[in-house]
Amino acid sequence: MRALLQRVTRASVTVDGEVIGQIGAGLLVLVCAMPDDTETTAETLALKISKLRLFKDDAGKMNLSLAQTGGAALVISQFTLAADTARGNRPGFSGAAKPDRANALYAHFATSLRGLDLPVETGRFGADMTVELVNDGPVTLWLDTDA
Repeated sequence: MRALLQRVTRASVTVDGEVIGQIGAGLLVLVCAMPDDTETTAETLALKISKLRLFKDDAGKMNLSLAQTGGAALVISQFTLAADTARGNRPGFSGAAKPDRANALYAHFATSLRGLDLPVETGRFGADMTVELVNDGPVTLWLDTDA
């Protein structure tokens, strides 16, 4: 799986003019399932994200995890993280998992984060979403379970 993490002071996702998920301080997690990913892959990524020390401690150092700060995660499906831009100017997305499988893995990933006692909000798989965020830092990280 691939994930793009952004540390935020707040973030929200809107579908058809309705806010369907929003958080205060925490992480916006854009996530993409790849063809060979499994439930174990989703669980491994969730555990890694829960333990990443991306938040400032009292000394101002990035030394605290999401759980330690009481922050939340807003998880958004993002198949474009699988973009192949090697040929031409139009990205190809055949490297992403097929929609049914991707949706199941996206849901399992969000459930895995919740199982680690993290507050989690989600977008709507396959929907045209508007995501708003206030990036904190900015702190942005790319994770790929194949790397």
